[in-house]
Formats: sequence, structure tokens, C-alpha cells
Amino acid sequence: MTVLGLVSVTVQGPASACPLALIIAMDGSSSVDAREHALQLQGLAHALQDPEVVDAISSVGGIWFSSFEWSGRYQQVMQVDWSFLDGEESAKAAAAKLARSGRSFNEFPTALGYALGYAAIHLNKVPEKCARRVIDVAGDGVNNEGFGPASAYHAFPFEGIVVNGLAIKGAKPDPVAYYRHSVIRGPGSFVEVANNFDDYASAMKRKLLREVGTSYYTELQPRKGVQDLR
Repeated sequence: MTVLGLVSVTVQGPASACPLALIIAMDGSSSVDAREHALQLQGLAHALQDPEVVDAISSVGGIWFSSFEWSGRYQQVMQVDWSFLDGEESAKAAAAKLARSGRSFNEFPTALGYALGYAAIHLNKVPEKCARRVIDVAGDGVNNEGFGPASAYHAFPFEGIVVNGLAIKGAKPDPVAYYRHSVIRGPGSFVEVANNFDDYASAMKRKLLREVGTSYYTELQPRKGVQDLR
């Protein structure tokens, strides 16, 4: 018997180069005024270019990133299509695309279920198979147009997808409670809370660090009521 006959050799293919595919769903509904929308765009752009966020993304080998604006049933507009972020230059390029995207609509209601369905379809088009797939939906209100999140989760391909929320406080009904009980989905899903639109950039930074999944998040000082792990 040859040596080859005595040895069992297992050949493994390369591990996936992509640890995370992340899509941001930004609220562009009529409850968000021009200043607040600008704060969202600027906040996400700043968070993407924050040195700790860039370092966290680099440390995991890079992530696939995309973002879109949503409001009414059929008002979903891509801001940044799938882009691989792996360092300062790619983060800067994504931020520049955000700045150029402007605002597409300002008169439509909050069709959150439709936004989630759109995000799920787009997330299933990511160019590379990723270990984790996350939808990061942000908003300042509850669904008030068309079907809600529960119907979206039933009708669209959400298998293996985690949905996290960034809820902006201030409206009635309370968007924080709504996101916690009706929006987030999947193992380890959570709601990050922005006290107002001026707090959006800080909340988005915390959220990105938590989603990328590095030690940076644990080094941030926790604030009562900000994190809600489910």
C-alpha cells in the first residue's frame, strides 16, 4: 500500500473573504425635514470615515456596504450600490457618493414594510457570499403606509438576515419601542437609539462598530437605555 493510501488528506477551499454584507436603509419620509435629512447623510458619511470605524472594518478584512433612502411604498432610491469597504480610501469614496445622492422625495409617508422588502431583495444581490448579512434600518417613526414589518418578514427572503434598528427619539407613537418590538429580527439583533437627529452620527458610529463586531464597541462608554439586545 502506498503512503497516499494510508493518509487521508482533506483539502479545504478558501474561507469566505467577506465577513459582513451591510445595507443601510435611511428614512426619507415626510416626517424628516431638510435639515434632519442632511444630518442623516452627514452622520452616516462621518461615521463611515471615523478612524475607529475604518480600523474596525480593516481589521475584519473589509465588508460589503450599500445604502438607500426610503419613504413611501414605491419610493426607495439607491444612494450607494454594493461597494467593498476595506480602508480609508474606500470609506471616503462611499461617503462622497452619499454626499452626491441628495434627497429624492420629501412628501411620502413611512412605508417601513416596503423598505424592508426592498432591502432583503437587494441584500440577496450582494456580489460575494458573506458570513453575516445585516439590514440596518433607521427612522423616526412607525409604519403608517401599506404592510408592516411582520408581513415583510413573511413575504420576502429574510432567511439568514439580521435586522437591526436605529431609532430616533421624539415622535408619538414612540419609535424606540416600535423598533424594539416590531422591527428588529434575528439572533443578536438590537436597537441603537439616537436622542435626536443631532445625535445621529454618534449613534451610527456605535451601531457600525457593533455590527462590524470588534473590540472597539466594548470600549465605548455604555449609556442607559441606548443598547437593547434581543
